[in-house]
Amino acid sequence: MVALTVNGRRVEVAAPDHKPLLWVLREDLGVLGPKYGCGVGQCGACRVLVDGEAIRSCMHPIGSLGGASVVTIEGLADPDGRLSVVQQAWIDEQVPQCGYCQPGFIIAATELLARTPAPTDAEIDEAITNICRCGTYPRIRRAIHRAASMMTRT
Repeated sequence: MVALTVNGRRVEVAAPDHKPLLWVLREDLGVLGPKYGCGVGQCGACRVLVDGEAIRSCMHPIGSLGGASVVTIEGLADPDGRLSVVQQAWIDEQVPQCGYCQPGFIIAATELLARTPAPTDAEIDEAITNICRCGTYPRIRRAIHRAASMMTRT
């Protein structure tokens, strides 16, 4: 049994220690925001925050995460449903096309802005290593700059 916090809710999971966090979230807890893309830690569609760090959840076994705090795309909005600044910037910049990979990008951008409030294009390129088959990278960069600007105004 592994105890952790997911999107502010304390949970206990009875899963094999080697089961990836991605599948615990999706299959055992019904948290569907993180997506399966490649299963080898390359694409970033499965990114979630674990103790504030954006990780690829397909690569992290649940047994190594006891006591951790996990935040998925579902946990970024406030309790009243108001979107996070990053989520709102994504909408304002019309980033998604198909949308499949976007939760992972939003998680990565959230982590980036938490540690680098006004990132340069080079810092964005270094931090945002997810893969988007739709090619929305210019919009993603604009959305991150917009979110950074919105965060400095509040």
